Amino acid sequence: MTRVAAIDCGTNSLRLLVADVPAQGPHTDVLRRMEVVRLGQGVDATGRLAPEAIERTRVVLAGYAAQIRELGAERVRMVATSASRDAANRADFEGMVQATLGQLPDVVPGLEEAGLSFLGATGSLAAAAVAHGTPAPAAPYLVVDIGGGSTEFVLGDGDGVRAARSVDVGCVRLTERHLHGDPPDADQIQRAESDIRTALAAVVADVPVGQAATLVGLAGSVTTVAALALGLPAYDAAAIHGARVPVGAVRSVTAGLLTSTRARRAALPVMHPGRVDVIGGGALVLRVIMDALAVDEVVVSEHDILDGIALSLVR
Repeated sequence: MTRVAAIDCGTNSLRLLVADVPAQGPHTDVLRRMEVVRLGQGVDATGRLAPEAIERTRVVLAGYAAQIRELGAERVRMVATSASRDAANRADFEGMVQATLGQLPDVVPGLEEAGLSFLGATGSLAAAAVAHGTPAPAAPYLVVDIGGGSTEFVLGDGDGVRAARSVDVGCVRLTERHLHGDPPDADQIQRAESDIRTALAAVVADVPVGQAATLVGLAGSVTTVAALALGLPAYDAAAIHGARVPVGAVRSVTAGLLTSTRARRAALPVMHPGRVDVIGGGALVLRVIMDALAVDEVVVSEHDILDGIALSLVR
């Protein structure tokens, strides 16, 4: 058993997992944390990471570094994804991480990001199905990780990844580009949907999505949609992990989010404060994917790239 620390630095959130990972079998969480730092603030328009966004990230990362030391993690890996890949001043971000964490982040390309997401997302689906009293989802899986700046599509099975593609549509990017109203109007939503469909066409050209037996959705947009579809009185990761959400429920939740004001979204009991502004865009990505691929349901995973990073330190 090896104690590891994984940090996932996305466009919207900075997350930490300290876990005990065996050579085989499920890992055991020691600590999970998530803070919204919005590192990707404005990067789609400016091409640069905002100094205040880097500073917000530094403050949270310093706290994570202290907890990693206190918990005695033997191996540490920080993976940075879409926002820092895109930024002209990426070196400023990397220097901050080196000074704060004591090592550079891995600024991974989209395909490696996709592979880590697949590893994390699929490892515990069978166990989650047992907990829910439902059949284990069938492979091959199409894993869809909807992030802040990009969405990763990975097709694979127990033998690993068959094909993958990362495209630049995510909840933060779509919101900043198109969804400006409170709530957004029909034209704004249509432009966002058009962006998603264009990106999806590129995915279908590279990934044989028709081979998939199960759609697996992950990351905060998907888990929040699932929590709303399940009618949970409060966010409950155990209830969400492995849940099967039909396409009709995804359509209904997405329509509700896109026609709600910010105040109404913020009042939802399962809504994380950092997702209030961008959840409509993330839900729209999921809904368009399911409609375009004619998928009846999505299996929701609470485990994602963060778990994949942790596993990659041992396996």
